[in-house]
Amino acid sequence: MKPKKVLIVDDNSLNRKVFENIIGQLYQFGTASNGREALEKIKSGEYDLAIMDIQMPILDGINTLNIIKNENLSDIPVIAVSAFANESDRDYFISTGFDDFISKPVKPRNLLETLDRHLRKSEKQIPEDIQNPSDSELDNKIVSTLLKFNTAENIRSVYEEFVQESKDLLDEVKILINSGNYPEIGEKLHIIKGNSGTLGAMDIFYFCQKFEKNIKSSNFEDTTEEYLSLANLIHSFSLKIKSSQLLNP
Repeated sequence: MKPKKVLIVDDNSLNRKVFENIIGQLYQFGTASNGREALEKIKSGEYDLAIMDIQMPILDGINTLNIIKNENLSDIPVIAVSAFANESDRDYFISTGFDDFISKPVKPRNLLETLDRHLRKSEKQIPEDIQNPSDSELDNKIVSTLLKFNTAENIRSVYEEFVQESKDLLDEVKILINSGNYPEIGEKLHIIKGNSGTLGAMDIFYFCQKFEKNIKSSNFEDTTEEYLSLANLIHSFSLKIKSSQLLNP
C-alpha cells in the first residue's frame, strides 16, 4: 500500500518543524508556508490530506480552501488549524468547507488521531501518554508525547529554536516600545503564544495571552514591565530546557 502523505501548511517555521516531528513518524509529508505554495503542491496530486493554518500571508487558509473547492483542484481532506479559535468554533470552520478543525496549541495526540481518522488508518494505534509530572513552566506530558516521535536531541533543538526565536521577537518588541508603536507588539506576542502553547511552555503561554489581550485593548500602561517579565520567563524557560531530564537523558 502506498504510504500516505500529508501537506503541512503554516507560515511559522517553528510550527512546521513541530508538525514535521510529529507527523513524520507515521506519514510522509511536505510543507508550504502560505496558501499559494499549498495550491501548487496540491495540484501535483501527491498528497492525501492537508492541514492548513488559517492566518497566513499572501493567501490565507479560508481563501486557499475556496480556490481548491471552486477550481476542483483536489478532493483530499483539508483540516483547519488556528490559534484564534477553540473547539467551540468547529462548526464555523466546517461550514466554510474544512473537513475538520484543530485548535492551537496543538495537542500531538489529538493531531495524530485526527489524521488517522481522515486517512482511514484505524490500524494505527496511538500509544497511551507517558505519565510524567508536569509543572506550569514546562508541561512534561507534551514533552513525553513529542519524544515518542523523535529523539531527545531533535526535540531539544526544537525547544532551543523556540527560545532563540522568542528572544529575537522580544528584541523587536523592545524596538516597538521605544518607538511608541505599541499596537504592532500584539503580532509578536501572538507568535510566542502559539509556539509556547504547542511546546508546553505554559507560564510563557498564559503570560503572552494576558499581555496580548492588554495590547489589543490598547492598555499600554504596563507594557514595559510586561516586556521585562516576559523576558525573565523566557530566560527561566531556557534554563529549564537545559536541566530537563527528559530532554537531557
